[in-house]
Amino acid sequence: MKIAFYGSSLLSSYWNGAATYYRGMLSELARRGYSITFYEPDAFDRQKHRDIEPPEWAEVKVYPATEEAMRAVVAEAAKADVVVKASGVGVFDNELLEGIVVASRPDAIRIFWDVDAPATLAELRESPDHPLRRTLPTLDFVLTYGGGPPIIEAYEGLGARRCIPIYNGLDPSTHHPVPADERFKADLSFLGNRLPDREVRVEQFFLEPAVRLPGRSFLIGGNGWETKGMPSNVRHIGHVYTRDHNAFNTSPLAVLNVARDSMATTGYSPATRVFEAAGAGACLITDAWVGLELFLREGEEVLVARDGKDVADHVETLTPEHAKAIGDAARRRVMAEHTYARRGAEVDTILREAASQRRERNVA
Repeated sequence: MKIAFYGSSLLSSYWNGAATYYRGMLSELARRGYSITFYEPDAFDRQKHRDIEPPEWAEVKVYPATEEAMRAVVAEAAKADVVVKASGVGVFDNELLEGIVVASRPDAIRIFWDVDAPATLAELRESPDHPLRRTLPTLDFVLTYGGGPPIIEAYEGLGARRCIPIYNGLDPSTHHPVPADERFKADLSFLGNRLPDREVRVEQFFLEPAVRLPGRSFLIGGNGWETKGMPSNVRHIGHVYTRDHNAFNTSPLAVLNVARDSMATTGYSPATRVFEAAGAGACLITDAWVGLELFLREGEEVLVARDGKDVADHVETLTPEHAKAIGDAARRRVMAEHTYARRGAEVDTILREAASQRRERNVA
């Protein structure tokens, strides 16, 4: 089957946390025989900060961020058996969604793939006439990369025929243990862009522990933090390219995960970084959120913090031996249960069953 996928960027993770998810999911679907074309706008300087060049397993079409170019790529939806509009493209999102519904063939499978469901649903609640609200009943599926039961209930309550979470996962070929790198040595590291609904939690779970532990070293990576006041024992290194994520995760004593406000409130929303860190065998400390036990076991495969004091206590008492034991256990768990091979199998089953049902209806 041919898939036309309209997303933010496959080639760049610059201000684009979904890149790893797209790569893991779509490369696995390609291995299962799907022919994939990924459409991404030339916007937000992402093409100047590419992590990868166009891969063998997908055709990538980068189009100018203009209305004319957008309409040209939307017309290509007519060639596909499966048409996917992802959330958060950032340029002409509504026009892309409405356009592909009109342009796609009647027998095509239409999907809205939400990579930030809590934020999208908040937007829908505030906008009764939102284009996605009108479009939901015409789509075959809403797939989300997190959210669990609350997101399923919300989307189906708004008229979605079927909402299915397809969680983040691990691609062992790209995220795996590597030797430590002096650039990323620290007692605790955090990687994430500075966003309004994350900043307060970063202050609580990362900067407060740094203040509590002045003799320990802390490292923060990601865009936007250069203007943020930091304790003297915190080092900021800016954007970290995906090629350096493994070293970023294996070099410190522990790695911190901090969910954004909306993700923490909703639960069942493990960030891509959770699986990247576990895949590298890092000792992960995470803020607490509902559904964590579906992915990692507290105390054995991950350390959990309810506040900044908990984070500080974990760092202060953590030995290299204990950190290695937790990291090794986390890697075993994600390798067994949370790879993109498993996620791809889920999506493959969904698409093939939908295509089969469509063929049966046409025959009848």
